[in-house]
Amino acid sequence: MSATNSPTAISNDRPNVFIHTNHRQMLGALVSQYSMKRNSASPDAFDVHLIRHEDYPFFEAYEGREYLRDGASRVWLNDDLQSFTPLRFMPPELMAYQGRAVVTDPDVFAAGDVMELLSRDMQGRAIVCRPRSGAKRFEGILATSVMLLDCGKLTHWDVRRQFDQLFERTLDYGDWIGLKKEDREQLGLFEHEWNDFDRLSEKTKLIHNTKRKTQPWKAGLPADYVPAEKFKFFPPLRWFLRARRSLFGDYAFVPDYRPHPDPRQEAFFFGLLRECVEKGIVTEDFLRSEMARNHVRHDAFEVLDRVQSLAA
Repeated sequence: MSATNSPTAISNDRPNVFIHTNHRQMLGALVSQYSMKRNSASPDAFDVHLIRHEDYPFFEAYEGREYLRDGASRVWLNDDLQSFTPLRFMPPELMAYQGRAVVTDPDVFAAGDVMELLSRDMQGRAIVCRPRSGAKRFEGILATSVMLLDCGKLTHWDVRRQFDQLFERTLDYGDWIGLKKEDREQLGLFEHEWNDFDRLSEKTKLIHNTKRKTQPWKAGLPADYVPAEKFKFFPPLRWFLRARRSLFGDYAFVPDYRPHPDPRQEAFFFGLLRECVEKGIVTEDFLRSEMARNHVRHDAFEVLDRVQSLAA
């Protein structure tokens, strides 16, 4: 397994997978990085990189400032579980706007061969992804947690400039993350199996543990994320939630992480993690430090001891 964590040493003459993350989701990112090559028939045909929030100091200037999200004001917190999300638009810059890339969240793990996606016919499109489920689907919102990108067609992506616009209130985070400002002619769709939301089947290519409260490596930990406010059409409830955060804190009344309802998904993640530990990709000292920081469930070693080996 060879993959760089540096945001600078990127070759654009071969396809790349990018996993964007921050310190709270580093374990997931490392396991994701390992899974991409482990489950590919041609692991030497592409590179895998981590894009780390901590490597981009421009985020610090906005700590505690309000930005526009779904038509309302939210406070930017660099310590939030998902402070890395603007970095999903960084791969074209890192590849000098050339070549092809897949970008994923750190809670996305390869069950199939990601090279099949990297070599897919994009039919001239700049971006291929899947629609979101639930209410946002009817608003034309796409799931950008996994995207196949033709970087040469995305020269208008400038993460620092677009991030600034959130605070200037000339760009809404929801519109940015949901690709609502992109030319629809440049957008294509792939099968849900390439971003399978908390579903693991024989068809799954990339499993996404997208429900934060049931991520398998966090069961039993206190909440460390601000729930999305999905009340665009009933503003009083949004105002109530904002007042509650102001009075009691960002994570007040948010329930603790729970076990994943599908034991197979927990077994899949910890099977990958056990291989990472055996290969020295993740050390026991790192796991202990992440447990102490409440980034990893406190019984992680017990789960590793009992999990069965994954099929080769």
